[in-house]
Amino acid sequence: MGQEGLSNDDQEMEELGQVTLEEGEGKKGIHLLSIIGEVEGHENASGNSKTTKYDHVLPKLAQIEDDDQIGGLLVLLNTSGGDVDAGLAIAEMIASLSIPSVSLVLGGSHSIGVPLAVASDYSFIVPTGTMMVHPVRMSGMVIGTSRTYDYFEMIQDRILRFVSEHAKIAYDQLKLLMHNTKMLTKDLGTVLVGEEAVKEGLIDEVGGIKEALKKLHEMMG
Repeated sequence: MGQEGLSNDDQEMEELGQVTLEEGEGKKGIHLLSIIGEVEGHENASGNSKTTKYDHVLPKLAQIEDDDQIGGLLVLLNTSGGDVDAGLAIAEMIASLSIPSVSLVLGGSHSIGVPLAVASDYSFIVPTGTMMVHPVRMSGMVIGTSRTYDYFEMIQDRILRFVSEHAKIAYDQLKLLMHNTKMLTKDLGTVLVGEEAVKEGLIDEVGGIKEALKKLHEMMG
């Protein structure tokens, strides 16, 4: 079917991974936001990469906030990470919404996906879902000056503060996970699977779409 044959909701689902789940008469709808693949910032990712474009997501979140027919936000996450500033911008927008929000980590929520997962009011992870916490880095960039190092430290501090403020994990504990040398053979960091992410305080509960929607309906009243 061509684009001309699609409804507005169908086009949003096909192009952006977004749709509003309609509720019954007198009840507000739930907006579904998918953050899939790489979070794309100012620069375009390669044409072969599945991406979530922050310049599409931010206006949509503003529209959701201004729409009195939408009563809740469900965020589905399966992301490898991506642009730090873009990811934090989306996370800050989700955290500042006045409507209830629930996130669900499916395949994984790695790197900048961690603040995105904890930005909502309540978070779930499926039993096989993964969270990867690691230091900030930029591919191919050599840290040759103290000023560059300080910049990396500043970005890392922003992530640590956001996550510790929106999850049940302390700043220092999250930093330890980020700089763990015992798990990843060629890198620093920690991978948490399902229940481990809950035990560390990153995610609120293990569950799937049924539990996530049930919780969101309860929060919406």
